Amino acid sequence: MPDQPSTRHPIPTVTQYASPGLIAAIAYNGHPAGDDPNWADSGAPDRETYAYWCQRWCGMACLRMALIARDGDAPTLHDLLQGALKYDAYRQEPDGTVGGLFYRQFAEYATDAFHLRADVVTDLTLDRLAAESEAGRLVIASVHKEIRRPDRAAPGRGGHLVLVTGRHDGTVSFRNPSGHIPGAVSAVLPAETFDQFAARRGITLHI
Repeated sequence: MPDQPSTRHPIPTVTQYASPGLIAAIAYNGHPAGDDPNWADSGAPDRETYAYWCQRWCGMACLRMALIARDGDAPTLHDLLQGALKYDAYRQEPDGTVGGLFYRQFAEYATDAFHLRADVVTDLTLDRLAAESEAGRLVIASVHKEIRRPDRAAPGRGGHLVLVTGRHDGTVSFRNPSGHIPGAVSAVLPAETFDQFAARRGITLHI
């Protein structure tokens, strides 16, 4: 039997950028991420902090979606980030880059802070995705960011996180925090296409 509550809320769409309409310009046209008029909606204390993290907190967007689906509400992306940093789920390097998301530390954070069971999966095949979906779980999956343009050949695997919401009838449904058009934010792809972008690792969320 699925281990989800019968009163789960609808799964929302949460983008890692405060203004979804700017994502295409940021991703493909060089628009500065910090020049977002809605940056404060992320909870960031200032525009500079937002500009630094909005390109990196896809995992926090996935967590926020899962928490809203379970509870009907969730902390802001910046508040979630602050908690994750305390668990070393992200690591800021001296050169300004960010290492992460580190799955084990993230799972500990989700469990301790939100009583949300999170399991690290290193063999996230399509069959495993189907089994997790049938059990009522959500899955944070590592994919290449260009999954938002699936009509093009996958340039690689992994490096970006999406929230898989279903795997059935030969398709994978997911929410993409960096989707540049509505159909890429809330997406449905043939399973084989999804797998071409996938690193086949991720985190299952028992909500």
